[in-house]
Amino acid sequence: MRQIVLDTETTGIDHKDGHRLIEIGAVEMVNRRLTGRTYHQFINPQREIEEEAISIHGITNERVAEEPLFAEIADAFWAFIEGAELVIHNAPFDVGFIDHELAMLNGARSEPALGPVAEHCRVLDTLQLARDKHPGQRNNLDALCKRYEIDNGHRVLHGALLDAEILAEVYLAMTGGQTALLLDASMTAEGGRRAGIQRRPVTVADGALSVSTPSDPELAAHRRKLAQIREKAGECLWDGVDGIPH
Repeated sequence: MRQIVLDTETTGIDHKDGHRLIEIGAVEMVNRRLTGRTYHQFINPQREIEEEAISIHGITNERVAEEPLFAEIADAFWAFIEGAELVIHNAPFDVGFIDHELAMLNGARSEPALGPVAEHCRVLDTLQLARDKHPGQRNNLDALCKRYEIDNGHRVLHGALLDAEILAEVYLAMTGGQTALLLDASMTAEGGRRAGIQRRPVTVADGALSVSTPSDPELAAHRRKLAQIREKAGECLWDGVDGIPH
């Protein structure tokens, strides 16, 4: 399954008031594994960015003045997301802005129409997913990072690609997936985590793979974990696999 974890930044809160996209960030997952492919683009919105919006994402009018128009990046963006499941926090907001941009684009050119999003992509709203899992609690991205013990200390201002990377980790944690082997967990000299996602291939020379025998405390911890699984599920698929008695 191909999923695109996506976030946008805008000139203001509502596209019905003429607000536009100014940044799109997205990361690709296939079968719940990050592929390393990303899409990131700043956009000239052809209008002023509201001061309140700048205070949130830090993107100024000067920053995007020389960036391409949405019409210039639309085909490449659409090729990246078409046919995928889009994983978005507060999806109606982002999808609403994307569809608004596509509708304006389609009305101004004779080429085949792009969109609307829901007719070409599945959409998963992680905000609604979080509300279903944690009713009555704060479920913004910062709150979810704290709840799932995900380091977002490098997130001072909102940014589309950074937020998409963080949301990918949050989504995998919320839905029971492994994230440690997928995201860049390398550490800085100060012990902090570096931002960003990358694939980290591991190569082992022939005959160089060692096998470690578990210690008695490790075996005891293993048995306790199996007992907990049996107690909750009634059976344990690992029974008999490793030859360790219950």
